[in-house]
Amino acid sequence: MGIEEVLLGLADRVLDLDEASLVQLQEKYLKKVSEFSPTRDWERATVVYFMINSVRVKNKIFNEKVKGSRPPEPPKKSKTRLKIVK
Repeated sequence: MGIEEVLLGLADRVLDLDEASLVQLQEKYLKKVSEFSPTRDWERATVVYFMINSVRVKNKIFNEKVKGSRPPEPPKKSKTRLKIVK
């Protein structure tokens, strides 16, 4: 299995996770990233933090694009008793 296949597999697994659950972990990993130490644990925490952040950015872009692609809703006609008088 090549590197690209491994990365695509990781992407699939991360995309299957619930964003709300990921958001709960983001602060924890931001703190670990902020407290640098030249260890494998710090490296892993950094990768985890950016994976979580990438899902959030992806969802933000996705939502903006979907929202922007919908036609605007037509204005609702209001029922008024007023009449134009000339």
